[in-house]
Amino acid sequence: MTAPIIAIYCMVTLMFLMIGGIIGWLAKEHVLFTTPQQVFAHPEMFDENGQIIPDEVIAVRFENSYDDYEEDDD
Repeated sequence: MTAPIIAIYCMVTLMFLMIGGIIGWLAKEHVLFTTPQQVFAHPEMFDENGQIIPDEVIAVRFENSYDDYEEDDD
């Protein structure tokens, strides 16, 4: 008697998981297409008129080297 109950429980659980995923995906798509999209940028990326400066943006990447701490033990 417990095997059919476990099988039904597994099927119901899988069904609710799939339905929840579909409803969540549809809700995300609805919110994405109905709300206005805003551009989040730092204030220093804008000129005096509030327009984004496309050609003066500089990207800097710092690479950390954590393997040199063994050399400092001397």
